[in-house]
Formats: sequence, structure tokens, C-alpha cells
Amino acid sequence: MTQPSGDREAHYRILLVEDDDGDALLVEELLVDTDLRYTLVRSRSVAEARGELAARPFDCVLLDLHLPDASGVATVHTVQETDGHAAVIVLTGLVESRAGVEALAAGAQDYLVKGKVEPELLQRAVRYAVQRKQSERASAALQVGRLRAQENARLERGLLPQPLVSSPSVTITSRYFPGREQALLGGDFLDVVQTDDGQVHAIVGDVSGHGADAAALGVCLRIAWRTAVLGGHRDQDLLHLLERMHIAERSGSSLFTTCTLVTLDPLRAQAVLHLVGHHEPLLITPSGAEVVPAEHGIALGIIPGLGDWPATTLRLPARGSLIVYTDGLIEGYAGADERLGVEGLLAIIEETDASGPGDHLDQLIAKARSLNAERHTDDLAILRIDWNAPGDAADGPAPAGERRGRQPTARSGAHEYHLA
Repeated sequence: MTQPSGDREAHYRILLVEDDDGDALLVEELLVDTDLRYTLVRSRSVAEARGELAARPFDCVLLDLHLPDASGVATVHTVQETDGHAAVIVLTGLVESRAGVEALAAGAQDYLVKGKVEPELLQRAVRYAVQRKQSERASAALQVGRLRAQENARLERGLLPQPLVSSPSVTITSRYFPGREQALLGGDFLDVVQTDDGQVHAIVGDVSGHGADAAALGVCLRIAWRTAVLGGHRDQDLLHLLERMHIAERSGSSLFTTCTLVTLDPLRAQAVLHLVGHHEPLLITPSGAEVVPAEHGIALGIIPGLGDWPATTLRLPARGSLIVYTDGLIEGYAGADERLGVEGLLAIIEETDASGPGDHLDQLIAKARSLNAERHTDDLAILRIDWNAPGDAADGPAPAGERRGRQPTARSGAHEYHLA
């Protein structure tokens, strides 16, 4: 409907569906005598009406219940299925008041009895029917929004659970942002648990794609990971289980999942990493930030059953932080056509002066999103693990650039790095 401007009356687009020429002429004359500003189109059958409704928008349909190709309440259903935006006013005979009530129950906005309609009544019926339809649509949209918010909340609880960490020497901080405002959560997920041996296990993952399917798969993988870790599964065994779950639960063969697994031993200042098609985490110390060197494996679901995910063992400073994130943080733009990238992220960290882990992540994300200016839309999940090990586990933090070489361990597929 064309909205009124100032004192101008709204303009109504009306479709009259009537096979009887005499009845159609009466309706046309009644409309002429109203104060409505309107455009009238006539159809003689439901088939013609469907063609008109498909070709252009209408505000109101004046619908006879007895047509050559349809009759009764079925005609109301047919019109609504063709165009759910138009208000429907049913035209009934003198002895068909029950049919009018049934039409209302079927979704029509009003009904009029032929032969008992005056111009003023028709004018009021058209206006109220259109307003009633708009109110119904607004109410339906509000309900859809509420259901979507509830769905988002359920998915968010599944994707972003409360960490199960009891060690006072370890602090967990995380943040999540969907790719678009008010968007359904995507497939980014994270989780942290601490097992009875004191080790802290973390995962940050990213299911390819967006929407409910990716989010649901992310929830499945996150729950499967937590269950398997608490059940004692580790390393290759754990990742093969996750890939089996990925294959079983994904909605299409094109979906894959990247993730980073971290096992942190705060007492020994040691961490074991598995990069599954994912980029390296960052190490933060008082001396600065650097990319952690680590071996790579392929994403889950790329070559089912043939994945090999080497472990990287890190000797860490007594105090520091690991930041693990999904690619939504670094794939945004930092210039006209330049991506932020890891180097840009390190530059932001270099300039960030925060009072705590939460403030640090908030500033980092805010700066990255500000540079991107909504040009790249992807979900963003980030996890920061802070630890403070006993003094005898390491001699304390040294400049992050003083890396003391690579020394592969005897274990096949595993590598060890020393970070001072």
C-alpha cells in the first residue's frame, strides 16, 4: 500500500475476483462512490487471480466464494498461498453468512454480504482489512524474531559453554561475535575443561558456512569434544573421534571443520598443540606478542579417515597468555583492499594497553572491527588462556623474540619448541 503523505489518502491496489459481470459492476460502482484512492484489477477465476497476484503486489483482494474453478473456503486458502501479504475480504450471498464466518476462520480479514453493502461500509471494510493484515504480519514477524532469539540463545549455550576450570593459576576469557548484527550464530565454537590431573584442555573451532546447520554441527562437535576429553581420549584418538562425529552429523559433504586443540599443564609450563586446518595461536608475555610455531594437519572432513594431526609441544614461560581465535578476526579489512592478517593483529596488540584479559580482548576486537567497517562479515570467536606457573617451572618471562630453536622429540609426528 502506498503510504499517505501529509493529508493525502493512501492508495489501495485492489484485486476483484468475481465471475459474475453484474456483481462485478456493482462492486465497481460502490468503489467509485467511496473516498478511497485505488487501482482496481478484475479476475474471473482463481487461476486468473493467481496470475495477477504473482505478477504484481495487491493490498486487498475482494473474493467471491463461487468461481468456475474453485468454491468455498478453498478459494481463501489458494489466494493466501499465492500472496500472503494481501488482505482478503470475502463476498458472500444473502444466505451465506456461515460461509463468511468460515472464511474468517480460514484467515480472511472480513466478509461482506452482496446486496447489503453501502459505499461507506465497503470503504471502511477495505481500510480495516488492510490495517488488520498489516498488524497480523507485524505480529507474525515479532513472533519469528522471538523464536529466532530463543534459538540463538540455545545455540549460544551449546557453542559457548561455561569453562570447567578450577585451577587458581589459570584464567579463561572468551568473546564471540556473529558475522552480522542480529544474525543467527554461525559454526564457531570453543570450550575449556580441566581434568583431574590438573591439565587444562581447550578447543576453538570453526565449521565452514553459516546458519543453523553450521551452528548445530558446531554444538555437536563441542559436546563430543568435552565428553571425549573427560573420558580420557587424547591426541590422534580424540581427533579421529571428532572427525567421525563431524561426518555423521554434517548436513552436506562440503562442510568441513577447522580447529585448534590446546592441552596446557600449568605446573610444568608446558602446552601441547594440534592445529587441524587452523592457524597458529599467539603467545603474549610482558615482552610482547608472537605467533607460536606449530605443525599443521588438515581440517576435519576434508579426507575422512586419512587425517594426520602432528602434536607440537611447547615449553612456556612461567607467566603468559595464549590467544586462539577463528579467522573472522584476521580476514577483515584494514585498508582499502588490504586484509588485516596476523601481522595487522600483532600490530593492534602492540598498541593495546589493557587492564585485564577481558579488557584486552574487547579492545583488540573493537579495533579490528572498526578497521573492517563491516566490509567482511564472518563469525568471530576468540579464547585467551592466562596462566601463572610456580617459579621453579621456568625462570620467568623473557623477551618473546628469544626463541630457543626447534628440537623434535623422539615421538613420531610430534615436535617440541622452547619459548622463553
